[in-house]
Amino acid sequence: MSVQNYALQKSGGFIDKLVLKKRLEMFQLFLEEFPEDSFNSVVDVGATADQKSISANFFEENLQGKDKIIAVSDQDASFLEASYPGLKFKFGDARKLPFDDKSIDVVFSSAVLEHVGTLNNQRGMISECLRVARKGIYLTTPNRWYPIETHTSIPFIHWLPKRYHRAILRRLGLQLYSLEDNLNLLDYMTISKICMDLGIQNYVIRKIRTFGFVSNLVLVIKTDVNYRYPVKQELKGIQ
Repeated sequence: MSVQNYALQKSGGFIDKLVLKKRLEMFQLFLEEFPEDSFNSVVDVGATADQKSISANFFEENLQGKDKIIAVSDQDASFLEASYPGLKFKFGDARKLPFDDKSIDVVFSSAVLEHVGTLNNQRGMISECLRVARKGIYLTTPNRWYPIETHTSIPFIHWLPKRYHRAILRRLGLQLYSLEDNLNLLDYMTISKICMDLGIQNYVIRKIRTFGFVSNLVLVIKTDVNYRYPVKQELKGIQ
């Protein structure tokens, strides 16, 4: 995974505030799936070195038990240890986490899965998160079929076959986003297929809506085979 800041939005601007609003909705959904008193350790895979965007590192900001958090990144986000006393930071790759099997209660990751490269790499990241987690994993990613691509804020061209989308991005001078290693958008069916390929049965994909459209997908997998999911629910976005 490339060491990059993928956010183009102005710090504190409208888009940054909107991103924070949606991420806080997903954070509340995380607490519904994994109440804080139900786990003693949680890994945030993909903490960022960005110290300007108000939407950055929202998980560390909002989880009460800072001493439960291990933030992992291929970026230098070690400042988080000073910002949130009790938190531990580790350098690491989402595709090869620096933890033993079943050594962490919960694995959390926000908007990282689309940045690890090929479909095989994305499958590998999910498998790696499952290897580490005792209780379950919670991964969020933008929905490819949302009308506006959230990294570039350009509408519709990401609906084209990926080779055409990437060619247009190169023409627009957006080389970073044109590379599969840096941006490979997913949709509901692709995530479902990954789970089927990995033999995962006890999973659910939540849908987060913004302006009436599904903007984000949340993959929740409980490693406790006795767990049964509640009736499928969606969080409503801004009306």
